Amino acid sequence: MANLAEFEQKLGIRFHHQAHLKVALIHSSYLNENPGLKVECNERLEFLGDSILGMVIAEKLYQDFPDSPEGELSPLRVALIRGETLANLARKINLGNYLSMGLGEAASGGRDKAANLAGAFESLIAAIYLDQGLERARSFILGLFGPEIYLQAHRRAGTDYKSKLQEILQARRQISPSYTLIQAVGPVHDRQFTAEVWAGDESLGRGVGKSKKLAEMEAARVALQKFPLTG
Repeated sequence: MANLAEFEQKLGIRFHHQAHLKVALIHSSYLNENPGLKVECNERLEFLGDSILGMVIAEKLYQDFPDSPEGELSPLRVALIRGETLANLARKINLGNYLSMGLGEAASGGRDKAANLAGAFESLIAAIYLDQGLERARSFILGLFGPEIYLQAHRRAGTDYKSKLQEILQARRQISPSYTLIQAVGPVHDRQFTAEVWAGDESLGRGVGKSKKLAEMEAARVALQKFPLTG
């Protein structure tokens, strides 16, 4: 079984009832190989977590993009809550390492399968909700999703500062920018990153964001302010 205390420490969340967390981490294959255990797998929690996640993300998009019509918000929400996105976020907190699953499923790479990770991620959301309420679940979701929301929004709006900076430096100096991660602080589900962009040995700017990519994008945006549109 998973080391629940270690995972709680990684999440920065102390569950009032560890049974909620325990169930969230039980894959159905574990019970198939251990039929005598009187516990349930995480599928019911997954169902609940899916609904909570969808509501929180929809609310966040509604609040943060007041000028965007439904036709823009819906595909953005779909992109954010699709299985691969959830699996990638689950990997950030090493969720697969803490899943209880059958030996066969684990041997076939089950701890890194997108479907397993996405389902467990939604189950974890539900466990937090049942144990500590909607506000704590919302805080957990937005702590992880914040960077992804704005990355997706930037992509859809065509605002790619890194690509623009790359084009300008190639055209004017025949050089490509490079990025350095200066620091990363805060708990695993709510970290803040600082990145610096360079052109050779010249620092062009620094940026702060809730992911390495967002910090780099902000650094590129700052750097672009040093270049006039012509010349």
